[in-house]
Amino acid sequence: MTYIGVQSLITIVSHMTFVFLTFWALQSLRTENWFKKYHIQQARVLYLLLSIAIGYNVSSFFMEFIGYSRTLVQLFN
Repeated sequence: MTYIGVQSLITIVSHMTFVFLTFWALQSLRTENWFKKYHIQQARVLYLLLSIAIGYNVSSFFMEFIGYSRTLVQLFN
């Protein structure tokens, strides 16, 4: 039971870290011309949703990669 709890905690921290990292990286894009004037709220929501989508996928990739790397060791034992 403890292993599942630790794994869940690591997964949540990983997801949140990559979502925040993606949000930070997306702010460096020059997007003023992509959105209509006076639609700031929609642009912020889009940034948030893109951050969640990209961050979640990147985090899932790394978590799967680490999991597969652990099981790959068993192949050579």
